[in-house]
Amino acid sequence: MTPQNKTFPTVSIITPSYNQGAFLAETIESVISQQGEFFIDYIIIDGGSGDNSVDIITRYDSLLKTGHWPIRCQGITFRWMSKKDNGQTDALMKGFRIMRGEILAWLNSDDTYLPGALQSAVDFFRAEPDAALVYGDAHYTDAAGSVISNYRTADFDLVKLASANIICQPAAFFRRAAFEAVGGLDETLHFAMDYDLWIRLGRRFSCHHIHQLLANYRLHETSKTINSDTLISNSEESLDVTRRHFGWAPLTRVYTSCHIRCSASLPVMLARSRFAVASASMFCSLSRYLYLNHGFHRNDLRLLNRENFSKLFKSRIEIMIGK
Repeated sequence: MTPQNKTFPTVSIITPSYNQGAFLAETIESVISQQGEFFIDYIIIDGGSGDNSVDIITRYDSLLKTGHWPIRCQGITFRWMSKKDNGQTDALMKGFRIMRGEILAWLNSDDTYLPGALQSAVDFFRAEPDAALVYGDAHYTDAAGSVISNYRTADFDLVKLASANIICQPAAFFRRAAFEAVGGLDETLHFAMDYDLWIRLGRRFSCHHIHQLLANYRLHETSKTINSDTLISNSEESLDVTRRHFGWAPLTRVYTSCHIRCSASLPVMLARSRFAVASASMFCSLSRYLYLNHGFHRNDLRLLNRENFSKLFKSRIEIMIGK
């Protein structure tokens, strides 16, 4: 481990993990292989996994401590713990409470950084001293790591953020000072903790999108993003966060929630019909939207276009990956 030099910034990366041994090695290597003018403070918070996760973590810990892993940045500190926690947000905050860096991020144990990701973030923060958040573009990949499509990022806009997930979490970096100023992550949230953080940072600080590929966002059966057991809770929490921060329920988020509920609750034969699911979802969405907003909100007028109407007959995954 190289002694830290004040000339170079330290980037703290937190990886929360639980039974992700199938992907964890790739995630770790994508962090400790980063090259550039910075120190890496890498913290893995394992939730007491029952698979081979701890074996994987200790192997990389040993490689770094014995000097058998080539270090391409100014130095790496590697810390980890394995203990039962109260979910992802609890694990993340355990890591953030012991972080040492002035630039922060988290990388889930099934996602990966692309080469040069950390240097791009460091370079941007050096050039923009007032920026609190920077995020880049990302690939969607399948379980095997093959690229499916690109995440639909967009330049930062609070109103747009209300109705669309324009920031890809694994491609996002933020300053410690800003993170602490807004109170860190909301530990009552289990799914939308990143979305909630972007909103709070965006209300107080300068946030920026850079048009560079920085990360891979993996989609697989156990991912919270697409897992059928968590989809309803995920969509409802996102809708609740939006209403709390913006005072309105965007049509896109209401429709997403209703579509997921209808897909899960309709009889099997009807659930296989895109027309049946879309029809039920539209009826559910209209009535719920009008109830939550006490009418039609002007910000939703821009959502009434051909592209969005075509999404009514697509699955969640098709919409995410742009099919």
